[in-house]
Amino acid sequence: MDKSKVYFVGAGPGDLELITLRGYALLQKADCVIYDGLVYPLLLECCRRKPELICVRKRTGAHSYRQDQINQLIVQKAQEYACVVRLKGGDPGMFGRAAEEIEACVRAGIDFEIVPGVTAATAAAEYCGFFLTDRAASSQVVFVTGREAPEKEDSSIDWGLLGRFDGTIVFYMAMGNLESIARTLIENGKDPYTPTAVIENATLPTQRQAEAELSAIAGRCAEAGLSAPAIVVIGPTARIRPETQWFAHKPLFGTHVLITRDEEGNHLFSHKLYEQGAQVSFLDTIQTVSLIEQPSVAEALSQMSAYDWVVFTSSKGVRHTFKKLRHMGSDARLFGDVKIACIGRQTHGALLMHGLQSDLVPEKYTGSCLARTLIERDNLSGKKMLLLRSAAAPDYLPAAFRQAGAEVTDVSVYTVVAKQAAPETIAEIRKALDKGRIDWIPFTSSSTVRSFFEQIDPQLVRLSRARIVSIGPMTTEALSQLGMKADLEAAEHTIDGILDALILQNHD
Repeated sequence: MDKSKVYFVGAGPGDLELITLRGYALLQKADCVIYDGLVYPLLLECCRRKPELICVRKRTGAHSYRQDQINQLIVQKAQEYACVVRLKGGDPGMFGRAAEEIEACVRAGIDFEIVPGVTAATAAAEYCGFFLTDRAASSQVVFVTGREAPEKEDSSIDWGLLGRFDGTIVFYMAMGNLESIARTLIENGKDPYTPTAVIENATLPTQRQAEAELSAIAGRCAEAGLSAPAIVVIGPTARIRPETQWFAHKPLFGTHVLITRDEEGNHLFSHKLYEQGAQVSFLDTIQTVSLIEQPSVAEALSQMSAYDWVVFTSSKGVRHTFKKLRHMGSDARLFGDVKIACIGRQTHGALLMHGLQSDLVPEKYTGSCLARTLIERDNLSGKKMLLLRSAAAPDYLPAAFRQAGAEVTDVSVYTVVAKQAAPETIAEIRKALDKGRIDWIPFTSSSTVRSFFEQIDPQLVRLSRARIVSIGPMTTEALSQLGMKADLEAAEHTIDGILDALILQNHD
C-alpha cells in the first residue's frame, strides 16, 4: 500500500456545492471518510469509490464519539487505508478540534494535509442577503465561540473588548447561551438596540432566520423555535432585507419533496430539486436489472441492418443497448441507415452522446403519441421494427405497430424490479408523513407507484398533507388503480416536466 495520508477537509457550511474543488477531488479518491454529524448527507454521494463511511457526531446518544475516540479512529484508519478524509463542517480550523486530531497524526508519524473550507459565518450572512462588512458601517469582524471548553476555569473571551467593538461580532455554537451572551454584551457596553440576526441551518433548504435588537433576540428565537446549529451575527450589517434574500426566493425553497425512483434516478432528480431550493428525502422503490446477456439481445443487434425502424422508449434502453454493443466489439456504425424513433428529450440526448440522431421524437412523450405519430408519418405495412426497451413496459406500443401492419421484434434490454427499503428508512418516512413534514411525492412510473405503496400505507398518505405529482397518464392511471389521486400531472412527461409543474404550483 502507498504511504497513507489523512486529509482534513472543510466540507463547507452545508450546501454541497460549497465544498472546494480540492475537497471534492479528495472525496472522489477517498478510501475512508470520517465525517461530522453536521455534514450534509448528499455531499457523501460525491464519493466515487464507495469508501468506508464513519459518522463521528459529538451529540448525546448511543452512537456519539468523544474527541479522544475520534483521534484514535483517525490514526487507526490511516494504518488501514491510503487515503483517509476527515470531513469537517465549515472550515476545519474554525472552532473545531482539528488541531488535536492533527497532533494525533503527528505523534503517529502520519502524513496529513489541510484543505480549507467555506466557514459558516460568511455563508450564513450571504445566504440571507447581507455581508459581515460594509465600508460605510462595519470595517472589522470578530469570530467568537459561544461555547468554550468545559474544562476551562476562566473564560478567554474579552467581553469588555466585545462590548466596545465597533464592527460585526459573529458567535458560533451560541444557541444554548444566547440569552446570557446578549446580557453580558450589554453589561459590557454594547448598545441593546444593536441589530442581531440568527441563522439556523445556513445554506440548506431548511434554513430559517430571526432578527431583532440584541436585547430581544433570545426571546425572538424562542418564539420562532430556532435551535442549533445556528450562527449569531451582531452588528450594523445584520439586517435581513426581503429584497436581497436571494436564497429564500428560490422557487421551491421551504418545500419538502420525497422522491421515489431508483438510486441513480433519485440522485439525478435530487440535484435538480436541490438547485431550486427544495428539501429532498429519498425512497429507492425500484432497481434496474440488465438483460443484455440474454441471447435475444445479441441476435437482434447483430441483425440491425434488416430493420426499417429501431424504437427506444427511455435513456436506460439506450445505455444498456450500447453497453451490449461494446461487449460485441461494435458501436453506432451498426445502425447504418436504420431510422430511429424515441420517446423524450432525455432519450434523444442519450442517442446524441453516441453520435446518433433521432428521426422521430413525438410532441408528447408517451408511447401512444409515438405510435400515432409514426403511423401517420410512415406506412408501416410490411416494415420491420425493433423495440429495445424494458421488460416491464406495457404492450400498447408493439400492439399498435402490429395493427398497422408492421413486423415487430420486441427485445427487453433491461427490466425494473421492486426494491425493499431498509426498515429504518420506512419508519422515518412514515413519521415524516404523520407529522406533516412532506409536501410533495413525485412518481415517475407505474412501477414506482406499486413499489412505494407496497411499503407505505396509502391511507397514511391520504391523511397526510403530502400531495402527489405524476409524470404522465400511465402513472396517473396506476395511482388511480390503487385508489390514489394525482394532485398534479406534468405537462411534459419528464423529470424536468415534474420540476416545472412543482415550480408553477409553488409560484401560484
